[in-house]
Amino acid sequence: MKHISPNLVAADMPVRAPTRRALAKQQTRLKVLAAARKLFSEEGYEGATIRDIAAAAGMSTGAVFANFSDKSDLFREIMSDDMEVLNTAMRDAATRGRNVEDAVLKVFMAGYTFYKSRLQLARAAFSVSWDRDGGPTLRGLPSGMAFVDLFTEQLNAAVERGELSQEAEVKLRSQMLFDTYLSNFAQAIFEGWSLDALQTRAREQIRILLAGARRG
Repeated sequence: MKHISPNLVAADMPVRAPTRRALAKQQTRLKVLAAARKLFSEEGYEGATIRDIAAAAGMSTGAVFANFSDKSDLFREIMSDDMEVLNTAMRDAATRGRNVEDAVLKVFMAGYTFYKSRLQLARAAFSVSWDRDGGPTLRGLPSGMAFVDLFTEQLNAAVERGELSQEAEVKLRSQMLFDTYLSNFAQAIFEGWSLDALQTRAREQIRILLAGARRG
């Protein structure tokens, strides 16, 4: 009996189109996310309630809970979506760096520029006391950890190019860069610092963090 590869069988099977119910559920989810994004931007995390989000989306609170377990879950998805877009922007920025310090600086600035254009939502995100109420956190999101990986890639590449020492402690410095990147958001979104001021601060921070790793 001739053996038929499962891959060939799968390739011959017709792709099923989404059912009407699945499409309706997806549309409902997108409406809820759009309404929630708007209200979180206007009212902040604490001020936007599930009832208000449901009303803004033109549906019942039950419909919201059918798609999201709670407000924290809803906010986490909005943050995750934004951070996926930001991760792409950061990677593109890194490719334009003249050296490791310039590449890391461009990554920082891609983040600050991104959130400057979403200032109210950024304030909502960073004003939540994550430890107190168990809300979502930038550090815990998979896309947030991808930022650490990006810094690691840039530092490893610099080691290979001979810019940084083989004993550069890349893992530790990458985490420190991420922590420093996050620390500047207080100035970025609450104190009204300009992008030029943030760039000047970030450039000096990066210089200091990488100084000990440079080849002598």
